[in-house]
Amino acid sequence: MNKSVTPAILSVSRVSKSYGDVRALDAVSFTLASGFYALLGPNGAGKSTLFQILTGLFVPDQGEAVVAGYNLRTDLVRALACMGVVFQQPSLDLDLTVQANLNFYARLHGLPVAEIRTRTAVELEKMGLSEVAGKRCRALSGGNRRKVELARALLTRPRLLLMDEATVGLDPASREMLLAYVHQLCRERGMGVLWATHLIDEAERADGVVVLHKGKLLALGTPAELVQASGQASLLATFLQLSGQPAAETGATLKAI
Repeated sequence: MNKSVTPAILSVSRVSKSYGDVRALDAVSFTLASGFYALLGPNGAGKSTLFQILTGLFVPDQGEAVVAGYNLRTDLVRALACMGVVFQQPSLDLDLTVQANLNFYARLHGLPVAEIRTRTAVELEKMGLSEVAGKRCRALSGGNRRKVELARALLTRPRLLLMDEATVGLDPASREMLLAYVHQLCRERGMGVLWATHLIDEAERADGVVVLHKGKLLALGTPAELVQASGQASLLATFLQLSGQPAAETGATLKAI
C-alpha cells in the first residue's frame, strides 16, 4: 500500500521466483510505509516464498526488494539489520533460558554488552516476561514462547517486522495479546509490519491488505477499499472472490482461511 507522505519501509519491485516449472512469485510489486499490513493468500499463494526472499534465504530470479532504503541484492547485511522476523516454526533453543536466547541473538547482531542488558530488560518488561527471564524456554507456554520470539526480533529496533503465521497454535487470549501488542508497536515505534495470516479477522484490523494468489498480486488496499471495490459484503467474501474459492467449500472454517 502506497503512502506518499511517508518514506517506504519496504519496496518490492517485479519480484519473480520459480521452482522448476512452478512459478511461486510472478512479477509481484508493492510498497509499504509504516503501519500494520496483512498478507493474505491460500496455501501455495507465494507467501512463504516472499518471506524467504525478504529474509535473504532465497534470491529472486528477477526483480528487487528494498528494506529501509537498502537493496537486498546489493546491501543484504544492512537490509537485514533493519528487519525483525518471527517465523511460523518455533526457533528458540528450548534448553536455554529466555535471557540466554535473547543474549545470543543480540551478540550475533553485534550489540555491546551494556546495550544488550538494557534492551533485553526493556523488551522482557514490555512483554510481561521479566519474571521468567531465568527459565528455560522449554518450560514456557506456547504463547510465552511466541512473546520471547517477538521480544528477540525487537532487540535490534527494526524498521520492518515480518510475522509469518505467528499466531498458529496459540490460544485465543494469547493470539489477541500478540496481535494487539504488534499494533501498538506500529503506533509507538513507527514500524512497518507485514503479517502473513490465514485468519480473516486478523486482516480486518490491518491498515492495509496484500492479497496473493498463485504467485500473483491480486489486490492491495485497506480492508474497506478492497470490500468496496469487490462489491461484496465482507473482507472474507472479497478474499474468496479474488482467489476464486467458492464460499460453500469453506463453510465450516470461514474464520480460519
